[in-house]
Amino acid sequence: MEPPPSLSLALLGGSEDEDQRFLLPLGSISHPSTAGAQPGSNHSNHMGGSSLDRLNGSTSSPSPATPNLPPASLPKLPLSSAGAQPLPPPIPNSGRGSRQGGVGAVGTGARGSTSKAPKRKNQNIGYKLGHRRALFEKRKRLSDYALIFGMFGIVVMVIETELSWGVYTKSSMYSLALKCLISLSTVILLGLIIAYHAREVQLFVIDNGADDWRIAMTMERVLLIALELLVSAVHPVPGDFKFQWRARLAFSYAPSQAEADLDMVLSVPMFLRLYLIARVMLLHSKLFTDASSRSIGALNKVHFNTRFVMKTLMTICPGTVLLVFSISLWIIAAWTVRVCERYHDAQDVTSNFLGAMWLISITFLSIGYGDMVPHTYCGKGVCLLTGIMGAGCTALVVAVVARKLELTKAEKHVHNFMMDTQLTKRIKNAAANVLRETWLIYKHTKLMKKIDHSRVRKHQRKFLQAIHQLRSVKMEQRKLSDQANTLVDLSKMQSVMYELMSELNDRSEDLERQMLSLEQRVEQLTAGFNALPAHLSATLSAQHAALWEKCWWNPITSVY
Repeated sequence: MEPPPSLSLALLGGSEDEDQRFLLPLGSISHPSTAGAQPGSNHSNHMGGSSLDRLNGSTSSPSPATPNLPPASLPKLPLSSAGAQPLPPPIPNSGRGSRQGGVGAVGTGARGSTSKAPKRKNQNIGYKLGHRRALFEKRKRLSDYALIFGMFGIVVMVIETELSWGVYTKSSMYSLALKCLISLSTVILLGLIIAYHAREVQLFVIDNGADDWRIAMTMERVLLIALELLVSAVHPVPGDFKFQWRARLAFSYAPSQAEADLDMVLSVPMFLRLYLIARVMLLHSKLFTDASSRSIGALNKVHFNTRFVMKTLMTICPGTVLLVFSISLWIIAAWTVRVCERYHDAQDVTSNFLGAMWLISITFLSIGYGDMVPHTYCGKGVCLLTGIMGAGCTALVVAVVARKLELTKAEKHVHNFMMDTQLTKRIKNAAANVLRETWLIYKHTKLMKKIDHSRVRKHQRKFLQAIHQLRSVKMEQRKLSDQANTLVDLSKMQSVMYELMSELNDRSEDLERQMLSLEQRVEQLTAGFNALPAHLSATLSAQHAALWEKCWWNPITSVY
């Protein structure tokens, strides 16, 4: 039985839908029968790898039955189980059987090695980028849904708390229904948070090329996820639970004890869910979603996080950000103080919402009239945090107002130009006054026949005043030059440096030309010095020959 004329091998393509195949002739494969292998042996997955090496042309001893081919005649390509065609079973024959057995080993080895490979190896960069973009969109939607359900739980909690104080009691069905709604929104919120962090882990795996998602689960990430789930899970549970709350009144210092609802302790921490607003602002920011901005930030080692987004917002619209933050803080803090002081405020001073707003306002602005004081530690803690936030916001307001009142670069340039013009005029006037008083002093001392000493002293006094005025104006001009616009100074410095560099380049070119001329002259001198011995020898030989002729034709020697 003759072997099949060709073998179809599948390549690992760019995506899962693309299968690229080409045919490899079996005549160029060195078979085990010609290399001394036994027929029917080495059919395991381990020997399949050696068969792959034979397919790739890595055998050291060529087959005598096939022509010698260069090592690059067969490209080393991975096999795929999806594209490999089934081969006929090997026949225990002489050479042909062993040949077919080797080919069967190749097929089984390819199936065994590639069936365990993950699918992500079949994904190219384009697929990964598309998958990454889809994960970004999913993460953004999950963050939006989490914020919606978190705010929904806070609103329902506030409604339930307010209604339970005057409309119905905690043991009514209305309170139970609202608390069940809060619990349902909390469970959905926890699921959305887990899904959000799962998308973040997938993005980490794609960005870093990791094979296992457990690599991304560092201790810091696990602790942050656990803390976020713990903060988001706090909510008033269905039921009517009471506890004894003891406090000490502010002005009388008398002890006070009241039976309070446990929902008060579980309702106030629900405002911590507002951290989801910062996450949504980050994910919806144009700086975060724009690829060009992220590329520039990566090149400059700038991390696009919530802090960076808040800084940009404070730069673009600082007044709006501070106003929204201050009003939101006042409302939340006032409602929290009202909840905390309700059970120990018999006179309805701080437990009233308007009274609580007044207390929070004077605490936020660091005024502190002392007409209202919280009784419980809960109210005191809220006022303490409000005071700290108020001090920070006051400093930010001062900084924003100072920056708004500061001149722009163009305005600074115009102002400096006008001031410099005025100072130049004052310097000219002061110098003219100095010259005038000098001339008048010379006139009244040298040109007048009768010297008027009172007039001379008057002009000397004016002379000294003019000198003092000239020096003060020059000092003001020097201070103005020091406070000049930095951008203009940089442009002037740049122009000066450009002129200096151009002058240095011209001088360097002249120096190079002079050096070239000197080199040419040195070469000429060297050539002259090299030719000098030949000229000297020729001249000496000519003189020697002339002297020899003279000695030969001497009259004394002609007698002989």
